[in-house]
Amino acid sequence: MSAMPQPRKSARPRRAPAARDPDAATRGPGAQGGASRGSSGASPGRGARARRAAGQVPNRDTATREAIAQASRLADPRETAREAGRAGGGRGRAGDPFTGELRRREVLPLLVLHLISAGPSYGNQLMDRISSMTEGVLSVNPNTMYPLLRTLEGRELIEGNWEHPERRSRRYYSITDGGREEYERLVVEVRPFLDAIASSIEDIVREVYE
Repeated sequence: MSAMPQPRKSARPRRAPAARDPDAATRGPGAQGGASRGSSGASPGRGARARRAAGQVPNRDTATREAIAQASRLADPRETAREAGRAGGGRGRAGDPFTGELRRREVLPLLVLHLISAGPSYGNQLMDRISSMTEGVLSVNPNTMYPLLRTLEGRELIEGNWEHPERRSRRYYSITDGGREEYERLVVEVRPFLDAIASSIEDIVREVYE
């Protein structure tokens, strides 16, 4: 009896070789395994816990405490006033439209030149004298005063000299001849604005209090 022919096995398609990662050599032998584990889908809870442990994501208790503390600060009128002062760009009433107009109308350079024309003065002293003169209405912070002094010095309207030249100390400013001319110009040009402000304040007082 002749042997029965065996059935032929079907040929399986050959699997294409996996594409090589060009950056695998630079990442090291463990990098590809980490990538494959990441692609297989790590546990979301485990990832969140890892981020919280690393300080990237606050947990619910911490976030709640921070929200309560912030709400308490905003409820405090003193903190609200400080926030308003920071938003306005400085101490005092820097965000007030009234004081903002005083700054835009060259009132501050006028006051600085006026005070320096009476004798040499330094930055903090000028800020205190202007605040006292205006009873706090025009309160100037260092971020406003010192750039203004540098600008006036750059225009050769004032001249600065260190109290102790051998070390960095108080810098006293004196008015120059050009500064006196600028001061006289500002005295004339700013006066109508100040008169209008004074008249407006008198009208407000008369309307509300008389």
